[in-house]
Amino acid sequence: MPTPLTAEIAAAAARLVVEEGLEYGPAKRRAARDLGRGARQVDLPGNDEVEDAVREYLDIFCADTQPDELRALRELAAVWMERLAVFRPHLTGAVWRGTATRLSALHLELYCDDGKSAEIALLDRGVDFDIASTRGPQGRDIDVLSLASRCPALGETVTVFLSVLDHDDLRGALKADARGMTQRGDLAALRRLLDEQAEDA
Repeated sequence: MPTPLTAEIAAAAARLVVEEGLEYGPAKRRAARDLGRGARQVDLPGNDEVEDAVREYLDIFCADTQPDELRALRELAAVWMERLAVFRPHLTGAVWRGTATRLSALHLELYCDDGKSAEIALLDRGVDFDIASTRGPQGRDIDVLSLASRCPALGETVTVFLSVLDHDDLRGALKADARGMTQRGDLAALRRLLDEQAEDA
């Protein structure tokens, strides 16, 4: 059961996620600072609480625009997943979970036998990208490739992050969380979401 403080931080973080496109971690920390709480780590809400607050914020303030923005981003994700099909791409993050807006980035996970092969594939296509690293599964550092991609439906450029993982990391990656939702999905699963969204429209 969240405390009043964590609920307040979650609500403030949700606004930053939706209105400024922040990721959950930075949004929680900035929300705590903005509220003048100096919240300790134990006071910060979990990602599930922030996601619930984001969904509530979207329902109240963005119900007329967010579904179309989400669809546009999912369609762009499908394009990149088709281009990178050989690397078994899986969509994750807000675009997969259904909370994305036009400010959200695309997060794709690539499962490669050879980590450098994804970089070579992008170079062969003439795609400019940057490389950074972050902590991945089992605490290993992984490469994250970032690139800019035009989204015609939104009329703007979207950042695409490609996390390069080992092929073996795919095992267990599709387990559902405590709410019965998965953290990622492949192209077939994404197409099912697009079909469901079209039926609901």
